[in-house]
Amino acid sequence: MTQFFQQVINGLSIGSVYALMAVGYSLVYSIMNFSNFAHGGVIMLGAYFGFFSLTLLHLPFLAAFLLASIGTTILAIVVERIAYKPLRERKAPFLYFIISAMGASILLENIVIATIGPTFRTYPEVFARTPISIGPLAIGRLDLLMFVISAVCLTALILFIEKTKMGKAIQAAAYNIKACALMGINTDKVILIVFGLGGFLAGVAGVFFGMKYTVYPQIGNITTKSFIAAVFGGLGSLPGAVLGSVILGILETFVAGYLSSQYRDLIAFVILIGVLIIRPSGIMGKNTEDKA
Repeated sequence: MTQFFQQVINGLSIGSVYALMAVGYSLVYSIMNFSNFAHGGVIMLGAYFGFFSLTLLHLPFLAAFLLASIGTTILAIVVERIAYKPLRERKAPFLYFIISAMGASILLENIVIATIGPTFRTYPEVFARTPISIGPLAIGRLDLLMFVISAVCLTALILFIEKTKMGKAIQAAAYNIKACALMGINTDKVILIVFGLGGFLAGVAGVFFGMKYTVYPQIGNITTKSFIAAVFGGLGSLPGAVLGSVILGILETFVAGYLSSQYRDLIAFVILIGVLIIRPSGIMGKNTEDKA
C-alpha cells in the first residue's frame, strides 16, 4: 500500500506539469480550432531561459523563474504575430495553421542547436535533494514545489477565465469567434491574450521540467505527452486538459513502478489510440466536425 501511495504522489507531480503544457494546447485550440505544435518549442526555450538566468545571470530562483515565464510569454505572442496572424487575415484553411505551427517548432529547435548547441545541460541544485518524509512516504522538495505552483497557476487561470471581463470574452470566442467579432469584441486582442497565457504557462512548465530532468533542444518533444493528455481530457476544455494530464501522469508512474519504465511511453499512445477510437471528443470535450 505504501508503494501505491508513493506512485500516486509521483504521478501527481509529473501530471501537474503535463497540465501546464496541455492547458496551453487547449486554450489555443478552443479559440483557433487547431493544435499549436509550436508550443513545444516555446516550452523548450522556457527551460533554456531559466537555465541561463540561473547560471549566467546568477539570479535567485524566483527572479529566474519569472524571467523565463515572461520570456516565453513574449515569445508565444511573437510566434502568433509572425506565423499565424497573416494566415488569419487571409482566412487560410486550418491545415495551413498546422503546417505553420510545425515549421515554427522546427525553426525554434534548430535556432537553439545552431546558436547554443545540442549539448545536454543540467540545472544547478536550487533545492536540497533530501525528500520530505511523511511516515513511510517520501516527497521530493522539487516535486512538491512543482505540484503547488502548478496548482496555483492553473487555479489563477481558471479564476481569470471565469471572473474577468477578458475571461468572458475568451469563453465567448471559444463558443463562436465569428459571432464575437460581430458583437464588437476585439478578437485579435483575445487571441493575443490566449497566446500570452499559454506562453506564460509554457515557461513555468519548461523551467520545472528542465530542473527535474535536463535541458536540450529536443525537450519540446515531451509536449507529445501533454497533447495526448489534452486529447484524452477533451481538446478545448481546460478542466479536461487538467484531468487528462493528472490521469496520464498517474498511469505512467504506475506502469513504470509496477511493470517497467520501458512501457511508460507506450501507455500514453495506447490511451491516445483508444480515445480516438472510442470517444474522439475526450472525457470533457465537445463533439465537433470542423476542428483539426
